[in-house]
Amino acid sequence: MWGTKNVRCEMTNEKSIITRSSLHIPHSTFHIFFLPLVALLAACSDFLEPVESTPAPDEYAYNYWLLQKTYLYGDELKKLPEEGDSIQVLYNALSDKYTRYTEPAKSEEVIESRNTSVITGDIGLEFWFNPDEEFPLSVRHVFPQSPADRAGVPKGGRVISINGIPLTGEDADITYTSVFNENADITLVIAFGDSTHTYEMTRETIYAPTVLVDTIGDYEVINIREFKLNTLDRENGTYGELAAHLDSTAHDKSIRILDLRNNPGGHVDQCIRMADLFVKKGTLSSRGWYVFSADGKRTKFESSREAKAGDPGESGKFIMLANERSASCAEIFIAAVRELTDIPLAGTTTFGKGIGQSSWNTVDGGLATITTLEFYTPKGNSYHGKGLVPDYPCTEGANIQCAIKAAEKHFGKGLKKLQGQKTVEEHSILRNIRQVEDVEGGAYDENFLFR
Repeated sequence: MWGTKNVRCEMTNEKSIITRSSLHIPHSTFHIFFLPLVALLAACSDFLEPVESTPAPDEYAYNYWLLQKTYLYGDELKKLPEEGDSIQVLYNALSDKYTRYTEPAKSEEVIESRNTSVITGDIGLEFWFNPDEEFPLSVRHVFPQSPADRAGVPKGGRVISINGIPLTGEDADITYTSVFNENADITLVIAFGDSTHTYEMTRETIYAPTVLVDTIGDYEVINIREFKLNTLDRENGTYGELAAHLDSTAHDKSIRILDLRNNPGGHVDQCIRMADLFVKKGTLSSRGWYVFSADGKRTKFESSREAKAGDPGESGKFIMLANERSASCAEIFIAAVRELTDIPLAGTTTFGKGIGQSSWNTVDGGLATITTLEFYTPKGNSYHGKGLVPDYPCTEGANIQCAIKAAEKHFGKGLKKLQGQKTVEEHSILRNIRQVEDVEGGAYDENFLFR
């Protein structure tokens, strides 16, 4: 056994209960540097390192020890080779695809991807792509504090050219991407209304928003893309973005769509706090994990998070929209809001990832990401491997039109109708997508994250 040092947990006023008999431990938004006790693995964010006075374990031994102490599926631990040279062989011996090791050379990149919405070399624009138009690209979003924002690029403008090359025809998106990737300085000619203007920008590193708002078919659509700690809101992340929008529209009584399609997840604290924006009372989520007690027995612990009243989303009218790529932390959010409010779910059955990971920096600077937790809905149901079945299934795919029709059924008279429209069109989206891990869904706990 190796010791630890420099342990610190900064507690907040938020509380949860960790139960084993009569054990009660305050919950926190955890900021931790090293692992104090194995029994508190899911209660504090920990970075482990050996005590300086003891011989340091090698990278393999350290990862073996972490897996033995934290891995959720205890029955698989017997087959792990205690000694070896290949850490990847060690992790590949386990069946869980979310438990993995990142080499030291890539660990910082992975941590940044999980924690932030950073895009390297961007100008802060996102486009609608409609191949039926002469100029298929139109500006969907201008990210605040970006080069495009500073240049004054208008939302809704049609993009005529990039660096002097016309953007016409069904290959306009390919042309744009090719020219964009080859140049640091970008010049766009954009038509808006009756005028056309030229905008000169230089690509730079930006923090993209993770909550974006559109109006589609006369309905406001709040697109929640991920659950990140550091986004356009550097202090409160995705939670701060959503809370700010709900605060600014607190008196809006129209039906609004919470769009979680293709949301792969993120940090658990973020998605639970965001669910609380809509929930007045009740258990938002509960989790279970296993640790070894002092006598060597593998013991299960449980904790839960309770809602608090007084948030702006509690009085609004919303409907959620999800699909088969809405996963993990997105499912925690959906389950809490659906089971504790009158907000229904439309779309298709979600991905079904009801487990979560904790992460540790390793001896050599690698990153160990280990499945340590299992999650349950407010009513105590497990959705792992099954997903969340919508209240209003979309038989032709999860789209905005289906969500609008579901809202009309659910909330009844007095709503905006489709106003004679047969369809509500959603065009393809073109944006500079940052590099993310190739992992279906995710939920990272206080040790770091949930995805």
